[in-house]
Amino acid sequence: QLQASGGGEVQVGGSLGVSCAASGRMFSPNIMAWYRQAPGKAREFVARITTSGASGYADSVNGRFTISRDNAKDTVYLQMNSLRPEDTAVYFCYLRPYTGTNFYWGQGTLVTVSS
Repeated sequence: QLQASGGGEVQVGGSLGVSCAASGRMFSPNIMAWYRQAPGKAREFVARITTSGASGYADSVNGRFTISRDNAKDTVYLQMNSLRPEDTAVYFCYLRPYTGTNFYWGQGTLVTVSS
């Protein structure tokens, strides 16, 4: 199970952090990631991080967002800076073990950037 938290409303140019804690039997090593879905749009990739800490970002957030994780707490974080109105979306966390075919989604947390 993945439980996301930390969403909210922030003004343009502001910062906000979200986190996602995994519980239950989550296989390691794994990839944890953030996706987002804006109203009327498809879900899109935001950032990912491996168990060893290797990370990657969508071009639209590169340089503004930072993904990190605490393996001891099975938690992934997303620090969002210089937020723009187009960052408004429901943010979903995702976990996929390296082995097997299972993957898991969190319930989503809403981030609203207002001008």
